[in-house]
Amino acid sequence: MSTVSAVLITLACILVPVSLLTVWVHDIALDTDRYVSTVAPLATDPAIQDAAVKRISQAVDVKVDGSAVASDLAGWLESQGLPPRAAAAVKSLGPKLDDAVDQVVTKVATGVVQSDAFPTVWTQANRSAHAAVVQVLTGEGRGAVGVEDGTVTLDLGTVVDRLKEQLVAAGLTPAEKIPDVNKQLVLFQSDKLAKIRGGAHALDVVGNWMPVITVLVGAAGVLLARRRRRALVTTALGAAGACLVVAIALVIARHYYLDHLPRAVQSPAAAAAVFDTLLHFLRISLRTAIVLGVVVALGAYLSGAGRLPRAVRGRADRVADSAARWGGSHGVTTGRAGTWTDAHRRGLALAVVLVLALVFALWNHPTVLTVLLLVLVLLAVLAVLALLAASGRHGGRAPQDRTQARPYRGP
Repeated sequence: MSTVSAVLITLACILVPVSLLTVWVHDIALDTDRYVSTVAPLATDPAIQDAAVKRISQAVDVKVDGSAVASDLAGWLESQGLPPRAAAAVKSLGPKLDDAVDQVVTKVATGVVQSDAFPTVWTQANRSAHAAVVQVLTGEGRGAVGVEDGTVTLDLGTVVDRLKEQLVAAGLTPAEKIPDVNKQLVLFQSDKLAKIRGGAHALDVVGNWMPVITVLVGAAGVLLARRRRRALVTTALGAAGACLVVAIALVIARHYYLDHLPRAVQSPAAAAAVFDTLLHFLRISLRTAIVLGVVVALGAYLSGAGRLPRAVRGRADRVADSAARWGGSHGVTTGRAGTWTDAHRRGLALAVVLVLALVFALWNHPTVLTVLLLVLVLLAVLAVLALLAASGRHGGRAPQDRTQARPYRGP
């Protein structure tokens, strides 16, 4: 492997996870539908709901002077002939009245957050203010999710207003006097958010060109190598390794962040839910790249000239020959199609690989399941080609014909 080839391959391996970051920024942060579908499950997340109930209850902050109410009631009852001991007992109910009101507020707030209304409000707010997620990553825009001084907040104003209406409807008239209070739920805070924004803006500028550049750099590195098949294996495994490193780094970053949450973050569980949700597709992309790298490396190795690859391919051809001879003995032949397939088998296999590679490249957000599905399709097509080629070689001859098959060297 030449020095230039080694440098290009190393650069390509490093650029693979960077490319995934750029795709994540473009397709998650800047795509309204995908962003909304990403954050929508947070509305029903127990941690988010619990944090929302606590923050809404604090924002509403309905206060009833239970001691004064109980004292007035005890005085009136005493004037009506209630014994002093009974009046004293009524006065002692004051603190319990305050607790009862708090319980009512929490119960109603829980009902509002757990109802169908909360996900609707959540989704509508995020869709109509999609610029909010752009602000989270680049500092631009404004919406239901806001960023200021490194703090990411969610505006609960609509939910608080609905809660006030339900409290009044339930007979808790002091709720009518609830002032216009701070209704922001802090979800995330970091003094390094400005640096994160700068990096996100840089990735946004690079955009969708980075994956193309990465592929071109990797392809150039492989083509300039003396042993291209080995270079392809090295590139695939190196890219998979780089993605694995980034995936591990995300796990470490998550633990570090949750272990060092600022006091302004009111719910660690909610912060964890937001962190996991926003990075969900990035994690999927990293896992997909790891599996794809391993699959490509394995395929390139098995198509090589090593002892194990030759043994595997030879075994597959022998199985195909046995199936072809059995079919020929039962009158099942492929005629000219089999002969033509046998003559062009290598080109056909290469064409199938290229078509599936194009399908993968055009697939909208492929996953590990996508990679496995395409691998199964490839194996099935290669098996069909092997059977057709074997039938063409044997031409329907009976089992006693032991003609040896030409070894298949792969695409």
